[in-house]
Amino acid sequence: MVETLHVKPLEKAFLESIGFWWHTDPDDTAYLTDTLVCVSEAEAQAYYDAVNTLYEMMSEAAQYVIDHALFHELGIPFNLVNTIKRSWENDVHWHTYGRFDLSGGVGGAPIKLIEFNADTPTALYETAIVQWAHLKYNGFDEAAQFNTLYEALKENFKRLVVLGGDTAEFGKYYEGWKILFSCVGESIEDEVTTKLLQTAAKEAGFHTDFAFIDAVGFNDEEGIFKGDEAFEYWFKLIPWENIALDEGDLALSLEAIITNQKAIILNPAYTLLFQSKGIMKILWDLFPNHPLLLETSFEPLSAKQVKKPMFGREGANVEILDAQGARLEGKEGIYGHHPVIFQAYEPFAKDAQGHCYQAGVFFAYEGCGLGFRRGGEILDNYSKFVGHMIKEKA
Repeated sequence: MVETLHVKPLEKAFLESIGFWWHTDPDDTAYLTDTLVCVSEAEAQAYYDAVNTLYEMMSEAAQYVIDHALFHELGIPFNLVNTIKRSWENDVHWHTYGRFDLSGGVGGAPIKLIEFNADTPTALYETAIVQWAHLKYNGFDEAAQFNTLYEALKENFKRLVVLGGDTAEFGKYYEGWKILFSCVGESIEDEVTTKLLQTAAKEAGFHTDFAFIDAVGFNDEEGIFKGDEAFEYWFKLIPWENIALDEGDLALSLEAIITNQKAIILNPAYTLLFQSKGIMKILWDLFPNHPLLLETSFEPLSAKQVKKPMFGREGANVEILDAQGARLEGKEGIYGHHPVIFQAYEPFAKDAQGHCYQAGVFFAYEGCGLGFRRGGEILDNYSKFVGHMIKEKA
């Protein structure tokens, strides 16, 4: 059973004052709950240890995919294969951040990997800023969370320069390089999230700027530009698979820019290997029966299972099937054209009201921030964000 604590909700006016505009869902219900999940220090430590272990396993699985040319099996578009290989082979293509989605971890339920949102994970602002503000607003100790996400992002931006070295040495090696941050112009959530990352990079010591994607210039031989100004790094809150499938010319241009060493793209193209849910099948092959994993196959299982597209978001096109493959529950969506995986069903932990909880743990060099989504058996775009509190520190 998930233990929760009722608290005073943050007022809409305050949320908007800090740039959090997506506080109300389309059905006019609050996106942020008036509860916090109570987590023990041991449970927080277990989440931290789990994602650190999982990232190492993910890296092994990605290397296996590259070594055995399994890109097609993971649904990777062919026009990104060379870009993925180049970014994987060169350490300067640093993975800035991602989010592991996990079942269990509270109420005695074992932690299991559901998927890894490695490229363009949502809920960054909620996890780093809003849940901390919620804790403070209710008079709790500000340190009573597993939440060093913002500081971890700053440190990881420094690692673009020092790589695996000491981030305190950043100033010694930094040579004035600039990062351009971009997203599409139709989403205030994407814009605010991107600008939060820009602020973290600026506080880390980089020169930064922002431009919507349609204002960014790409030149195969010269690099990436805003107006006449060139940038050594380009952060894009645009999924790699969308670039490959919807913007083929851009995918080819980015390949040339990386090959010509004119710019470095964040997150790197190789994060698409982690982002593909097909990697779950590779993980199961490499680490069968690992306690953090669920059995996953490209073919139906002979047990209750979840069928989901290799690339998809917010529960779209996800189905829960029984052992015979009959549909028990499902969501419609726009990702039905992608290949699918079949993953062993694992029930989410529930509270006294029967709400399901999925943990999201951000990873930036190491595990660094915990938050929860609350909803039904399939978490969709109406699921709620729930902050947490470490009981022993409250």
